[in-house]
Amino acid sequence: MDGRKKKLTLAKKHNLTGWAFLAPAVMLIVAMSFVPMVQAFILSLKTGIGAKIRWTGFTNYVRMFQDTVFLQSLKNNFIYLIIQVPIMLVLALVLASILNNKDLKFKGLFRTAIFLPCATSLVSYAIIFRSLFAVDGFVNTTLINLGILDTGYNFLGHATSARIIIIIALVWRWTGYNMVFYLSGLQNIDYSVYEAAKIDGASPIQTFRKITVPLLKPTILLTTIMSTNGTLQLFDESVNLTNGGPANATITMSHYIYNTSFKYVPNFGYSAAMSYLILILVAILAFVQMKVGDKRDQ
Repeated sequence: MDGRKKKLTLAKKHNLTGWAFLAPAVMLIVAMSFVPMVQAFILSLKTGIGAKIRWTGFTNYVRMFQDTVFLQSLKNNFIYLIIQVPIMLVLALVLASILNNKDLKFKGLFRTAIFLPCATSLVSYAIIFRSLFAVDGFVNTTLINLGILDTGYNFLGHATSARIIIIIALVWRWTGYNMVFYLSGLQNIDYSVYEAAKIDGASPIQTFRKITVPLLKPTILLTTIMSTNGTLQLFDESVNLTNGGPANATITMSHYIYNTSFKYVPNFGYSAAMSYLILILVAILAFVQMKVGDKRDQ
């Protein structure tokens, strides 16, 4: 009995030691994340500013679905999500598979070149793309010189082309970021598996479908959730590349929240409600992706 008590006491000491180390981090997370989340939810139930602030219940949440600009921003976010994320992740996976080839020369150079856009400032790269696709920019000049266009086309002045440019910019910047995750996952796959598949006569496409994709499924799930989260919170491209135009055709939810908080007459309660909707969307999509993508418990 004495021995059991000593073991139990030792286990409790270990637990207490672990919690002592975790306590500062836990308190910071609670103070910096969870407390503001609760305060933001309480704020979302109010309207007005300063002394005129008052409780309105869920009025702000009802207002969102009657606000045409917000509905447009929600639509834009899902357009970017549905089109850009699959293209970016597939391209990142293909590039990672190519650059994982041990016989490829200058792998380091290619990996660095593809990852470099990710190291570019968000504001800088948005301004670069804005200059490239300006009426007198490099793209229009090239198309005119090739005889494809007679005069410069206002890419950023039309809704469809402006959205396409945002998607191109997102793919250019974030493909290398996701490629690094896939390369890291591929490094953990024994190369002898690929050599065995090659000996068995598997084509590169079959090897990619039957070996690479299944073994990288946890990493693919991770990058999908992160990309979904990032796309639903898209801000810099809408602000710096198109300024939400033309006529709010490319505005995102985060951009509209910013405008509602700081550009128009401040309405922090309404902004908080919109922010909570983004949180709910991110949580729902992450949950669905986890259920669909993670088959370990099935």
